[in-house]
Amino acid sequence: MLTAIIDYESGNLHSAEKAFQRMAREVNGGEVIVTSNADVVAKADRLVLPGDGAFPACAAELRGHKGIYDAMVEAVENKGRPFLGICVGMQLMATTGHEYEETTGLGWVAGDVEKITPSDTSLKVPHMGWNDLVIEQPHAVLEGVSTGDHAYFVHSYQFHVAEPDQRIAHVNYGGDVTAIIGRDTMLGMQFHPEKSQHVGLRMIGNFLRWTP
Repeated sequence: MLTAIIDYESGNLHSAEKAFQRMAREVNGGEVIVTSNADVVAKADRLVLPGDGAFPACAAELRGHKGIYDAMVEAVENKGRPFLGICVGMQLMATTGHEYEETTGLGWVAGDVEKITPSDTSLKVPHMGWNDLVIEQPHAVLEGVSTGDHAYFVHSYQFHVAEPDQRIAHVNYGGDVTAIIGRDTMLGMQFHPEKSQHVGLRMIGNFLRWTP
C-alpha cells in the first residue's frame, strides 16, 4: 500500500510526512512518501493534499502542476482512491473560494469558503489554537475519536457546506465552524491532524487503514 502526500509547493510538509510515516509503522499502513511526481500520484493507493496559505495561491499552484493535478483528479474522481485534504487542502475541495478573489475549487464537496465572522467580536481571526470537536456524523476515520476531543487549528476562512450530511464535525468559535467534511472516498480536515497530538495521530492511523 502506498500513500502519497502531494507536494505542489504550497505548504511545509515535514511534520505531515513524519506523522503519517509514524502511524504507517504503527498500523501496518504501508509506505508513505512526499512526492511531486505525477506517476507516483497516479499509482498511489491513498492521497493526501496539504495546503498552507491563501486559497487562490494554493489553487493556482495545484493547477499549475498539471501532471500532478490531472493524476490526482483521475485517481479520486474515476478510481475512487481514498483522499484526505488538510487545512487549505480541505478548502480546495469546495465549489468556490472567496479569499481575496472568487476562485474555483475542485467541486468535490459543494459549498463556499468564506471569511470567519465570529458572533463574539472579542474572538480573534485567524482562529488559531486548540478547539473541541463536535462530531455530527459517524465516520471510519473517526473511530476512537469523540466529541470533546481537541484538534489544532490555524485558519481565517471556513467551509460552508451546501449539504449538511457532508459536514462530519464542527467546532464552536462564535458560531459553528466546519472542522471535517466528507463524502464517498473523500475526506477533508480544516485542522492539522499532524499537530493535534494523539487525537490527530489516531485519525491519521485510521485514514491509512480506511477502505471505503
